[in-house]
Amino acid sequence: MVRLTHAPRPPLSQFVHLLWLYEGYTQPHAKERVLPTGQMQIVINLLEDKSCVYDRDDTERCQTFGGSLLAGAHSEYLVISTAMQASVVGVSFKPGGAFPFLRMPAGELRNATVSLDDLWGPGAVDLRDRLLEAPTPHARIAVLEHVLLKELTRGFDPHGAVGFALRRFMAEPQVATVAGVTNQIGLSPKRFIQVFRDETGFTPKVFCRIRRFQQALDRMDGRKSVDWARVAVDCGYFDQAHFIHDFRAFSGINPSSYLAHRTEHRNHVPLVG
Repeated sequence: MVRLTHAPRPPLSQFVHLLWLYEGYTQPHAKERVLPTGQMQIVINLLEDKSCVYDRDDTERCQTFGGSLLAGAHSEYLVISTAMQASVVGVSFKPGGAFPFLRMPAGELRNATVSLDDLWGPGAVDLRDRLLEAPTPHARIAVLEHVLLKELTRGFDPHGAVGFALRRFMAEPQVATVAGVTNQIGLSPKRFIQVFRDETGFTPKVFCRIRRFQQALDRMDGRKSVDWARVAVDCGYFDQAHFIHDFRAFSGINPSSYLAHRTEHRNHVPLVG
């Protein structure tokens, strides 16, 4: 199996967390849940020009997209096939980092997955063709980075309040509040929520909930047993019941089930039962 990750240099690094590629990737399970992270992703299937996202309530049904898709600002888990990851390349944006590449407010992609063709038109088709023609995995990563840099030249001026809020929410999602941030940025709560949603796809409250959820996953990483009450307190939940409620809302399963079935990729959980 080939597995590559690449952290881009400035100016792309302001917006992109990682470029990544998998070839020959297999899993023993057919489908898995992809948990919300507060980030958007571009995913390009190089094996076939098709991607599927399954209905959470009926996982025998799926919505079909082109081979290149963008997973928007999700506050719900997705169900995908592991087969579509056999040869795939993608972009993991930083929170709020996808906005310059969307050509629309990020809030319009709340809990949406769309074909990249719908956003970039013929440019998305050309990108996939160039990736298929690239002779090596490293060359494919280089092609993707070049295209993103070209897209970035379209110009983008992020709102300073959003950047300030993201830094606060990322650092302390369990204690930072919308009121606390708006008191420091000189915007009304309504205006702040609007600009934050336009650039990140989330309201500030939902984003902080997702970050607390991710913080909880971090506390569970590598552990065989977990003190759930301690995790709840450390991550800023009112109590253990509140923690379990939020965990189920974002993952569709309870924390114990997650712990029993997690994989090396903490935001990808086998669909079982």
